[in-house]
Amino acid sequence: MKTIKDLPGLGEKSEQVLLSVGIDSIQALRQLGAVHAFIKVKKSNSTKPSMNLLYALVGALEGHHWLSVAKTQKAELLMLLEEYEEFEQLFKTNDEPFTLEQVINSAKHK
Repeated sequence: MKTIKDLPGLGEKSEQVLLSVGIDSIQALRQLGAVHAFIKVKKSNSTKPSMNLLYALVGALEGHHWLSVAKTQKAELLMLLEEYEEFEQLFKTNDEPFTLEQVINSAKHK
């Protein structure tokens, strides 16, 4: 069975980083999506990823080399990250940390 490190452009280090935040399979990564997986890693206390991880995640899921993703989708991905930060401010209440689950649950109830 294939594991995360078997995806093109990802390796053991990427897999370990994703495992550390509970993303333990290719299916889990696909369900969460590259941007949300990156944000989850970014929000963890253990690792502060570079944008190259985001490009590699997108490339792995879309079948493109991460350098190609960096060249062609950089602006779009940066906008998505900015939108996430805006959502974070909208959902933040009483100085409690914002979670992806809050957005997902809110979207499901609309």
